[in-house]
Amino acid sequence: MVVDNKATITYVQLLKEDLVIIRLVPKDSPVPDYQPGQFITLGLPNPLEGGKIVRRAYSIASHPENRKYVELVIRWVRKPLPGRLTTQLFNAKEGDEILWLKPTGRALLINETLPNGEKDNRRIICIGGGTGLAPFVSFAQHLHDTGDKREIVILQGASYVDELSYKELLTELENDSIARGKNQWNFKYRAAISRPQEWFNRSWAGQVGRVETFLRPRDNGISPLEELIGDEITKENTIFYVCGWQGTIDGVMDFLKPKGFVTEHDKRADGSFEVKYESYG
Repeated sequence: MVVDNKATITYVQLLKEDLVIIRLVPKDSPVPDYQPGQFITLGLPNPLEGGKIVRRAYSIASHPENRKYVELVIRWVRKPLPGRLTTQLFNAKEGDEILWLKPTGRALLINETLPNGEKDNRRIICIGGGTGLAPFVSFAQHLHDTGDKREIVILQGASYVDELSYKELLTELENDSIARGKNQWNFKYRAAISRPQEWFNRSWAGQVGRVETFLRPRDNGISPLEELIGDEITKENTIFYVCGWQGTIDGVMDFLKPKGFVTEHDKRADGSFEVKYESYG
């Protein structure tokens, strides 16, 4: 039997008409323990379905060192039909009650050891399409606060500049890397806008196209990602984490498979792999 916990919505930031950041604080318990990359299941009774509780899972954007709240970034599902839960969430207000189930999920947990038992010190590249960025916001804050010295790069894809939900936070983390030095905190953040021709994106001067175009070699054979980090991407020195629509994951693998990268789902006989992913469509 499913046992729901109760929480209070304490913060609502509407980024645009179909994108919102919300924070939850449990009512009768502390913030639950979780690991970066996990998701939490929310629920609300749907009045159009006789009060039936509708539940959906959402990746956690906050990090476990933050014991004040759980933060999520959520897109309102409008097509082909309005989302049964997201429509209610977009009508929710600070102070409203919501149900939740404890965080879970293993697909995007940060890899800490190699198959031979040694520490995994490979460069971490996180690729998030749309709200698929959420688990990597958790990654970045967690690795920063725990003093992890691995190189970390977050690449975000969006259609419009106002969908770059955590641009300010991630830019601050990169600035901290510049100030402290790479030997203390080695972090970079870049974004790609897929509809640069739209009027609303007229000021965008960064990468254009889908987020996986960061991996596409230029005429000189070097990709924008390799130009950014100043090194060749190989399966020996880099592990990828990808979250978003299945098309994003497929697009990333189109570039990585020819380089010999394999996913955790298709790991080799010795247990090795270089790509973890989670698809939400």
